[in-house]
Amino acid sequence: MQLNQQAQQFLQTYAADLGKSFGVSNVSQQFSISAPQETKLRAALLESVEFLKMITTMPVDQLKGQVVKVGNYGIATGRKKGGRFVSTQDVGGHTYELTETDSCSAITWAMLSVWANAGNKNEFMKLINQNATLRFALDMLRVGFNGISVAETSDPTANPLGEDVNKGWHQIVKEKAPTQIVTTDIYFDPDGGGDYKTLDAIVTELKNSLIHPSLRSDPRLVVLVGSDLTATAQTHMMNQADRPSEKVAAQKMDKNIGGLSAFTPPFFPGKRIVVTTLKNLHIYTQKGTSQRKSENVEDRKQLEDKYWRNEGYAIEEFEVYAAVDEANMHIGARPVQQ
Repeated sequence: MQLNQQAQQFLQTYAADLGKSFGVSNVSQQFSISAPQETKLRAALLESVEFLKMITTMPVDQLKGQVVKVGNYGIATGRKKGGRFVSTQDVGGHTYELTETDSCSAITWAMLSVWANAGNKNEFMKLINQNATLRFALDMLRVGFNGISVAETSDPTANPLGEDVNKGWHQIVKEKAPTQIVTTDIYFDPDGGGDYKTLDAIVTELKNSLIHPSLRSDPRLVVLVGSDLTATAQTHMMNQADRPSEKVAAQKMDKNIGGLSAFTPPFFPGKRIVVTTLKNLHIYTQKGTSQRKSENVEDRKQLEDKYWRNEGYAIEEFEVYAAVDEANMHIGARPVQQ
């Protein structure tokens, strides 16, 4: 399908507006983003996905360095004989490493023509901007929760969740603090045939056994829980409910589990459970590395919006991350030993 005339006109306006926004004359050639524009781009990414605003995202100077502390978990109150009590907040004791990260959001001519015919110029611009920003932002979470390795050439077919794009938070803890992750088989069965009948019991045990004792009552702790687990628990509660009020309670159960606020973020593995603080999850982008390009590629009949930067993931405090690995979480009764 060819790009219709209205879509062509709108694309010219889009390119001109994008160039004006970033202070460049030709957005079809890769260009560097200035520091103020990096801040603006990061704000747009955070605004597009609510969960990104809850975690820690920040620019850093170095490709490798020490993890930056943003939420000191130690006590800040005390006394000192003959002087004043002081507690410090500085970089952490472990390191991060960023890697080349290349994002590309492609929109076919066919889709662009449909968008152009379906609305006015402002709606067309909004759709294009949101498409790129939302996809880039969601990928930050997709890789953060599922990333395992850093491949020289990534394979999105074999690794649709970005498993080979970068090492995400869970993988970092696996490698650097493996005792914080339960890797023995656990059976979750609300009918009583497994090790646990409720998610509350799993979360409570995680918190009390793997979170540092001084932090178990920290009000910032939350639980991240996979949709497979919440669906199983809700289905069981709905089946057991006899009154409308009980059904409403069943529908709300995933908002609070084990006394902690519960979240199921985008692309979070369906059978994983993590107890942590949201600010404990870090995404770093190296300052001065962000580059953009927006190109109408005739050979592929699509608009390609590209965003290149050095980016990576980090955990601020390993002792504030306790998890059950999804490979070891089973839904149903524990098999009978023969």
